[in-house]
Amino acid sequence: MSTQALVPMPAMAPIVRRVRAYFAPVVRASNTPASFDAAVAAGFNLDAPPQPWLDLGWVEGFTRSSQSVFAGVHSGAPAAARSQVRQTLEATVALRFKNWGKLQLALCAGSEHLNVLAKNAGAIVAPVPVAAVGSSASFVALGTGQTAGFAAGQIVVVDVDYAGQSGYVGSGSAGAYVQQASLVANDANYVRRISLNVGRVTAVTANGLQLAQPLLAGIPVTGMQVQPVCGFVDREGGNFFQEWSALFVMAGEQGERVFFYYPRLQTMTGASEAVEAMNTSAGNAGNAGNSLSSLALQGKFRAIPVTDATDGQQVLCYRTFMPAATTLLS
Repeated sequence: MSTQALVPMPAMAPIVRRVRAYFAPVVRASNTPASFDAAVAAGFNLDAPPQPWLDLGWVEGFTRSSQSVFAGVHSGAPAAARSQVRQTLEATVALRFKNWGKLQLALCAGSEHLNVLAKNAGAIVAPVPVAAVGSSASFVALGTGQTAGFAAGQIVVVDVDYAGQSGYVGSGSAGAYVQQASLVANDANYVRRISLNVGRVTAVTANGLQLAQPLLAGIPVTGMQVQPVCGFVDREGGNFFQEWSALFVMAGEQGERVFFYYPRLQTMTGASEAVEAMNTSAGNAGNAGNSLSSLALQGKFRAIPVTDATDGQQVLCYRTFMPAATTLLS
């Protein structure tokens, strides 16, 4: 029996088309980021990322910048640089999200991102308790007769009441930081106002609400309530900074992959949009007043350091290259 020998191709620069963005919540109370182990997950299906990563789609204008400053250590006469030290450690990432979703909006908001709780006759629609059993990450179980106020197509938020607690609040990912209860008017709905644990209802059954996608916080727990939402709002201002782990993937045409893993990224700019003119048909040529434009969400983020358990070094990001199977290494 004979085997065919592999004939490697020369090493080449990765040839990529687009950048795919994945984000995952950071546990804010302990500054614990989501992990990414390339040895285990480098070959994952780009449409089905491993837990807890969330697919936020293709992005444009992806730019990473290292702003760390190196300084020479001088000695002797005349003084000469004998070695180097890293004087400051800083890096930023900029991009444009093509999709307007709850998480993309929150990431680009710069501060709290709020749910517009639905109203009826001028009053906020009262929340409905989630049933103790029967729920899943994509099904919210409700008690008998409790589904009447909901309809397919609605957006809902699923979270606990605000009960005077301070610190980070919001299930699945922190949506705000409360210094004291009086600053949020002791509002029982406050956590649901800032929660990222939202979903779109696709069907209403006798037992609850079927959602289009799994909730960020997973299976609802005892004490959570569900409330209809009619939209989202963010503000220029506020003291809270969104913080997430991020993974950016460039898939090469030869089978190679380049990963940029940022354990902790904080939003560093306020909400802004990029207006991009869309191509118009020949029939609309010259009718500039009716031309269409696309709005892309602009995001800019500052990397926050973590301690690498391998050697105790302070690290902002990791670049991982997984070569194609048929290329040489130099």
